[in-house]
Amino acid sequence: MDDSSGARPSPNPLGAVGSLSIVVPMWNEEESFSPCVVAMLAELSDLEAASLITSGQLVIVDDASTDSTPTLCDSLAARDQRVKIVHHKTNTGLGGAVRSGLSAATGDRVLYTDADLPFDLKETERLIRLAQVYEAGVVSAYRFERRAEGFRRMIYSSIYNGLVRVMLGIRVRDVNFACKLINQKVLKSIDIKSEGSFIDAEILAKAERRGFKIIQVGLDFFPRTVGLSTLSSLKTIRRMLGEIFSQFRKIRRLKPDLPTK
Repeated sequence: MDDSSGARPSPNPLGAVGSLSIVVPMWNEEESFSPCVVAMLAELSDLEAASLITSGQLVIVDDASTDSTPTLCDSLAARDQRVKIVHHKTNTGLGGAVRSGLSAATGDRVLYTDADLPFDLKETERLIRLAQVYEAGVVSAYRFERRAEGFRRMIYSSIYNGLVRVMLGIRVRDVNFACKLINQKVLKSIDIKSEGSFIDAEILAKAERRGFKIIQVGLDFFPRTVGLSTLSSLKTIRRMLGEIFSQFRKIRRLKPDLPTK
């Protein structure tokens, strides 16, 4: 049958995965706010209509933005009951914002990503199906093509990914790519400490040490076109290195505590 309309088949033969929360940290994202939330809420509606999820939630963490982002967040939450807003009084950085969002998320599965929509949200269906088929605790995406993010950032990422593999023992191709589908069981099993960009590596390493299965999937990457990224700043890099050196022994000592993956 020719499905040229692009509509998803329904019902889902594998059954729904339960509820899904999308967590997105924001800091001064007034330019990207509207396209971000429109796309995310539409995707939640589509997934529910296709019987892939039972319900959807969008968790936005406003990390003490100084532009109109807080007002936009509150206005959206007043119009759509699926939206939950977490406001930070002070800027905590990426790790602190993601941590708050993951704590506030109530979905059986939690998709963590960025406001600049670094991948096609329609790929969420594939992430869900992979999680079902392989009984994965975490589905971690990697970028097929990374040259668009710039040479310097590519070099930093390669060095960091190698360091994570050596020190934490996890073999993930693109540790800090902001596209991870996480089972709520994983989040309840690990204690996340990171306040910086080390949070991605921390989640993956602790999930694996706790006995959860991690699978990887390649996605097309769409680089940021509006707003500001600070992930390649020297301050961010120093913080990431400091956190990995301070936590790697504790992570290495973690043991599996669940009978299933």
